[in-house]
Amino acid sequence: MSKETKEREPLFSPKNIKLITGPINLSNPITVQVLGICSALAVTAKLMPAIVMAISVMVVVAASNVLISFLRNGIPPRIRIIVQLVVIATMVILVDQVLKAFVYDVSKQLSVFVGLIITNCIIMGRLEAFAMSNKPWPAFLDGIGNSLGYGLILVVIAFVRELFGSGSLFGFPVIPQGLYDFGYVNNGLMILPPMALITVGVIIWIQRYYTRELIEDK
Repeated sequence: MSKETKEREPLFSPKNIKLITGPINLSNPITVQVLGICSALAVTAKLMPAIVMAISVMVVVAASNVLISFLRNGIPPRIRIIVQLVVIATMVILVDQVLKAFVYDVSKQLSVFVGLIITNCIIMGRLEAFAMSNKPWPAFLDGIGNSLGYGLILVVIAFVRELFGSGSLFGFPVIPQGLYDFGYVNNGLMILPPMALITVGVIIWIQRYYTRELIEDK
């Protein structure tokens, strides 16, 4: 009976929904697990590259999770890491080619960082910790949830850096000319990597301050 109940578990049961919502806040890969910091520093000077990177990571981690989940029972334990890397590398190559075909300018801005998705510890961590021991649907939701949590932080950092560093969003000026006439100057430090690290630190501090009790209970 319990087996039948498990098999008939709704696609969006509370447990499955938590796989999506959890990484956005209480188990966020960047602010709580402190993973994927490198790309958060490298591609967040402007919003567009950050969004494209977030979508790319989502495609790679969700698809890789599903593939590894399907293959999990047939992967010899000794070569599981190699298999995972092959799957991730294949997905990254496909995503990279799509970016070059349809958004070439953004692909140039992302440069080598798309290829470095292969070494993103968030993806390897989800494959090893979740996809290897769960069915494809939960593995897919886990991939979506973690990539959403990752992407949210990337977008917030890029929003702050581009707004205060360049006075624009998506390349369009948003700060009124009147402010510049009164002496306002864009903060050039915001588009440099050290300010990305400081921004990440501030976001981590704010997030942990407001959820400290929930994180400790968890």
